Amino acid sequence: MKVQWLGVEFPRLGPPHRAVGLIFSLLLGAWSAQALEMLVGKIPFLQAVNGSTVMLPCSYASCIGIKDLYFNWQFNDNGTMQKVCDSVIASETSVPKVTIYRERVEFVGMNRANNISILLWNITFEDGGEYTCFGRNPKEKGRNHSAIFHLDVVEELRVVDNTLTIMIASAVGGAIAALMGFMLLKNFTLYVLSKLEERNKECLVTSSGIDNTENGLSGSKADSKPTPKKK
Repeated sequence: MKVQWLGVEFPRLGPPHRAVGLIFSLLLGAWSAQALEMLVGKIPFLQAVNGSTVMLPCSYASCIGIKDLYFNWQFNDNGTMQKVCDSVIASETSVPKVTIYRERVEFVGMNRANNISILLWNITFEDGGEYTCFGRNPKEKGRNHSAIFHLDVVEELRVVDNTLTIMIASAVGGAIAALMGFMLLKNFTLYVLSKLEERNKECLVTSSGIDNTENGLSGSKADSKPTPKKK
């Protein structure tokens, strides 16, 4: 008798590079969640009048903290990046000594609440354009990030015509007022009708009681005849 061996295939694991890629992706996601981030606010642009003073906002955020954070502001002058100011922040509580490279620029952030904003005095049309807030954190192995803020310098601010907005708001308000008036009138009408119905029911019950009383009295009068006396 011949004995045949049946081959049993064990489940194969994926290629090694897949497992390595998955682990690398998880580590990269966790590292990105703790990475440095530069923020210029929810509205990264500003329109200002020529000759006014404006603030360019910027702050940094890092989940693991900072150490010797390097930051700078740069201005995009027709494709050429010009440094506006820069400094190194030793820790979250230290006040940096900022080097200014352009005129009419003042550092006002002072690292309060991670603030590294700057002030531009007496702006001109040449000051309009893109400003980049850059940061690099050695504590995160040199992780760096930047954010762009756009400044638009105009002769005068445009007056926004709100006529259409006012008309739409008035129409919507009038419609809501009319709907509320209709609902109040409807409720008042239902209230009056319910009161009238209750009053009619009371009148019917009262008249029915009076009729029954009269019928009872007349019947008793008809039946109560004097009995003849016997002689």
